[in-house]
Amino acid sequence: MSTPAPSTHPVPTKRRVGLMTGGGDCPGLNPVIRAVVKRAESLGWEVVGIEDAFHGLLEPNERHGTRALTSSDVAGLVCKGGTILGTSNRANPFKWAEKRDGGFVEVDRSQEAVAKAKALGIEGLITAGGDGSLLIARRLSELGLPVIGV
Repeated sequence: MSTPAPSTHPVPTKRRVGLMTGGGDCPGLNPVIRAVVKRAESLGWEVVGIEDAFHGLLEPNERHGTRALTSSDVAGLVCKGGTILGTSNRANPFKWAEKRDGGFVEVDRSQEAVAKAKALGIEGLITAGGDGSLLIARRLSELGLPVIGV
């Protein structure tokens, strides 16, 4: 028997998933966030919360960005409506509103969104939202970013 050649790819120490909420605010989003974080931790995974949907990924600033989520961040969320991550129904990376010449134009920033997620070490994205959010998630999966829709 021959011994397999050693892998040239580094083995990640922990798996990392991204989590965002999109669309309109609704009562079930915080419990979803809590459930994802609790389950991920039980598997030894890290969760990166993406604030205000794709704004946190594509235009991080002092209002929104990404942050690690742990069980202490989600304690007591089961009975709280809304979302601790914030949300947006205007953050479509395939039709991003960009200011130009005193107006707005739609630009496709989807490849940038996938690249930024991968740069953060996110292996997959969990998106909680409605039809629009899940359509965006499906389209991102077609670009190579694994997704789970809730």
